[in-house]
Amino acid sequence: MRIVLAAFLLILQLAWPAQGYADVQGVRLWHAPQSSRLVFDLDRASEHKIFTLKSPDRLVIDIENARLISSMQGLPMESGPVKQIRSAMRTKSDLRIVLDLRGKVDPKSFQLKPNQKYGHRLVVDLYHQGNNAQGKAQALQISKPVFEVKDTLNNQRDIVIAIDAGHGGEDPGAIGHGGVHEKKVVLAIAKRLEKLLKKEKGFKPYLVRKGDYYVGLRERTKHARKANADLFISIHADAFRSPKARGASVFALSQRSATSEAARWLADKENASDLIGGVGGLSLDDKEDVLAGVLLDLSMTASLSMSLDVGKMVLGSMGKIARLHKHKVEQAGFAVLKSPDIPSLLVETGFLSNPAEARKLKGASYQKQMAKAIFKGIKGYFQTSPPVGTLLASIKTGHSQLNQYTISAGDTLSLIAQKYATSMSNLKTLNGLKSSSIRVGQVIKVPAS
Repeated sequence: MRIVLAAFLLILQLAWPAQGYADVQGVRLWHAPQSSRLVFDLDRASEHKIFTLKSPDRLVIDIENARLISSMQGLPMESGPVKQIRSAMRTKSDLRIVLDLRGKVDPKSFQLKPNQKYGHRLVVDLYHQGNNAQGKAQALQISKPVFEVKDTLNNQRDIVIAIDAGHGGEDPGAIGHGGVHEKKVVLAIAKRLEKLLKKEKGFKPYLVRKGDYYVGLRERTKHARKANADLFISIHADAFRSPKARGASVFALSQRSATSEAARWLADKENASDLIGGVGGLSLDDKEDVLAGVLLDLSMTASLSMSLDVGKMVLGSMGKIARLHKHKVEQAGFAVLKSPDIPSLLVETGFLSNPAEARKLKGASYQKQMAKAIFKGIKGYFQTSPPVGTLLASIKTGHSQLNQYTISAGDTLSLIAQKYATSMSNLKTLNGLKSSSIRVGQVIKVPAS
């Protein structure tokens, strides 16, 4: 009896490590313009650590008590920072993965808990460094071109529309009837909208996501701000637990979310020195708290008002080719709508969980119709209410609308913008300024009062 019991305990002891392994069941690699993301799918959570090595550049990922049961063949390594991936057992229980790199990277890693689409994940983000020629060259292979807003006629600028295709990369968004992915549908519509705006005189589109990669929600609005966007529009496709739900929708930011977002901006020291362009045209870094709060509140109120006005035009245009889920612009606290300085809309093009709408949305013909409807709404609004200093404003009034202004002592670009009812970003664009610095005696172009 003792011999049998001892044998059983020995077998149990030998079997225990295998039972405790975290299995790496899949590996995925995504490339974005400024970073690459490596994702490991695990059947359970596991501790890990990462560190870099030099000469040559490598990144080491150690996963405790884990084993690789998936192949890492076929990952997209023709461009980006990763040349090759190797793996081996570091000890009897720990897995070591080594990334051979083309240049230096800034790595960050974190674990994600299971959700409705994925199980446990270990995510490793590789941010490109441009300090070495080889790494910089590789980054340029997948980066988007520098965005410039060029004067079209007599220094009248284009109206910039930032187009955001929701989700992307590791985040597929809604997975609808027939396995259609939201990220693919909305990117196709976004690219069609971009083409329409490129052809339209007086408009300049800026595509936030150009390929199948993920961009953080706050990063999306930062991209729009860097492009001095006049409007940010995020394109999505909805899903619901019932296949009967259907119809397109347009959302703007709710008033409650606008108030809480203003408080967040004022409390965030990093944002305190961030230039707010768009409607507000102000900088908070030199303002006392009370004044900063008032100015920011005015900026968000103006942005929200314009968002609702543009939203009505877009929703009305979409209603001509699609069934509407609601016949008015809805308001919610979506993160991508929380820019205090840029009028922002979120467009739900339909329900992928509805079989009929999913079939339409994944078809090129309907994608083209949807993009054209959104385009008509945007165009209709800005033809009626073009920003001062734009080509469309010049066409509407029949003259260039520009005067010259000589900088005096005590002038700031923010005060001049307020005086001429425009924005700092508009003044910078009109005058080719890279910063808000001005000097006494300098002559700049300003909108005619």
